[in-house]
Amino acid sequence: MISVIIPVYNQAKRLAKCLDSLLTQTYKDYEVIVINDGSKENIGMVIDKFTPLLGNKLKYIRQENKGAPMARNRGASEARGEYFLFCDADIQMTPDMLEQMLKTLADNPRASYAYASFKYGYKTFKLFPFDAGKLKQMPYIHTTSLIRAKDFVKFDEALKKFQDWDLWLTLSEQGKSGIWIDKILFKVTGGGTMSAWFPKIFFKLPLKPSWIKKEIKRYDEAKILINKKHGI
Repeated sequence: MISVIIPVYNQAKRLAKCLDSLLTQTYKDYEVIVINDGSKENIGMVIDKFTPLLGNKLKYIRQENKGAPMARNRGASEARGEYFLFCDADIQMTPDMLEQMLKTLADNPRASYAYASFKYGYKTFKLFPFDAGKLKQMPYIHTTSLIRAKDFVKFDEALKKFQDWDLWLTLSEQGKSGIWIDKILFKVTGGGTMSAWFPKIFFKLPLKPSWIKKEIKRYDEAKILINKKHGI
């Protein structure tokens, strides 16, 4: 069974679309754990809508706002599946995503997780086969990857950014690796607090607005923390 773990902070409309995409999955042996991380929006209304559709597949947890990594770890602690899929509320899956990821892991028993290419808004992120050296240079593997529960290590709750990069680096240091699926299996609508992408062009602007300077500073500071933690 696959445990689909969805941390959500607000984003009620996006969560509904995410759950809609789960209902269309060709692979049906899954559970859904939604962690409401102190949302101000009415997430319960979305849960009420999908409870009759998902039945006992759905588990709903409410907690004070503690951040994405703690919410994901809470979901993992409640999960019963042999595989975990951490899926932010702004993600919409293709109908064959769970099936494709599970088959890839079955065909590659040495891999700890399967990851795929994806779309973020208008941009396509076409990835490439696992490369431990490349992983040290850039966070190219998305959080939404199918990971064997036995290989999962907790997200570092002290990190404000790059928690997924930290996870994959930690696994790599333990001798574990991922397997790439050469297909676009999900899209990220963006605009939320759990998923974020900062276009490279912003770094190249000669005159940067103050908000871009602030984001670049946060990005650089977070990268320094990851480099220091992993000796990069």
